[in-house]
Amino acid sequence: MIQAVAEEVGSSSTRRVSKNPIVGTTLIEKTVNKVNGTVSAHQLAPAQSFRSEFLQAIGERGFLDNCNDFVALDKLLKEKERNNEPLKAYIGFDATADCLHVGSLTQIMLLRWLQKTGHQPIVLIGSGTTKVGDPSGKNKQRPMLEDEKISENAKPLKTLFKKFLDFDENKGAKLTDNFEWLNEVKWLDFLREYGKHFSVNRMIKLDSVRTRLEADQPLSFLEFNYMVLQAFDFLQLHRREGCALQIGGSDQWGNILCGVELIRRIDGADSFALTTPLLTTASGEKMGKSVTGAIWLSDEKLSSNNFWQFWRNCADQDVGRFLRLFTELPIDEIKRLEKLEGKEINEAKKRLATEVTSLCHSPEAAHTEQQRAEDVFASGNLSKSPEHLVASNIQHFLYDILRENGMVESNGAARRLIRAQGVRLDGKLVMDEKTQLLLQPQQSAVVSIGKKTHCALVGKVL
Repeated sequence: MIQAVAEEVGSSSTRRVSKNPIVGTTLIEKTVNKVNGTVSAHQLAPAQSFRSEFLQAIGERGFLDNCNDFVALDKLLKEKERNNEPLKAYIGFDATADCLHVGSLTQIMLLRWLQKTGHQPIVLIGSGTTKVGDPSGKNKQRPMLEDEKISENAKPLKTLFKKFLDFDENKGAKLTDNFEWLNEVKWLDFLREYGKHFSVNRMIKLDSVRTRLEADQPLSFLEFNYMVLQAFDFLQLHRREGCALQIGGSDQWGNILCGVELIRRIDGADSFALTTPLLTTASGEKMGKSVTGAIWLSDEKLSSNNFWQFWRNCADQDVGRFLRLFTELPIDEIKRLEKLEGKEINEAKKRLATEVTSLCHSPEAAHTEQQRAEDVFASGNLSKSPEHLVASNIQHFLYDILRENGMVESNGAARRLIRAQGVRLDGKLVMDEKTQLLLQPQQSAVVSIGKKTHCALVGKVL
């Protein structure tokens, strides 16, 4: 449900417009909406041109990619804010894993900005749609998960969001699961009532389908139905919760528009689609993973130290963009940090790392990791790095230790790093991926990945 790179929906949508607002320029395009024959306005504009607090906030921070009607959405949001009424909007998260990584943090921050500006975010866990598998951005079918595994994945996801949003019973965020209604669907009834509103001619022009077909890669009938179920989710939330806005990554553009059109055709109501740009690092890599594995948002999957170091070690070109997207610092402070150059840019990187770690782990963990990093830098003593206890008097493969202490996600990732000459032990380059380590009780060694990620290994009778 969360991805990127918007597309034309062929004859089923408005013409795709250029993305990313350009500061100092206002561009409003009016194009004929081929879905219903109406004229809709696509506005790519600096945040100053928006009247609603929500679009102003996310516009100046770089969250905006596309909307089926920026003008009407801005007007509705402003009316809601003036009357102290929340607009309800949702983002869906499929239960493909038991945790989310930083690739999903853009969407989580949007939910936070919705709530901060007086609106009501709805988190939709996609236990139902996970059984189908979203083909968007994939060149082959996703692995099929057993029902029990999907249920196991969904539980910690539901807990994770409580760290980021206020779920107060009155005006707080809401959390629901599409298994609630998809599990009740009767196939023939569903086809008769909803299938008639979807044109296969249009569906095959969606990027999620077209790119797979053009590459001569198989697309199963199961996957082909994903966009229909996503549209049905939007319809259900519109009816059940009065939800008027669906937000997603830009590769969800066509899927979300299917929901907008389904609501218009069946309920005769207006609704909105809003997408965010594809997020990549300065090196062109998709956000969410590093050479050591996925950057998870849970301290059970990734230590606060490794999480802090990920942000501290980001490329200079990414600092300003990440500060805008992943922190809630005032824009004036971000602009100050963006101007730092040379060695001074490290101040901005440390601020970024501490702010994001505070949000995703805890303020205490963020302070601890910043202080630890400063102590190591000041003393030059790598033994002050985070400790990992290793059973003494036993030979351990170094790749096992790297995985066990959380420096990498898997043994395979550790071996690849060693082969790429990215690992040092007590300052010496490790050349053999089968290197073993034996420590006596209280004996220590420092293992390093690159120049900035270190861990002190301490032998202990376990």
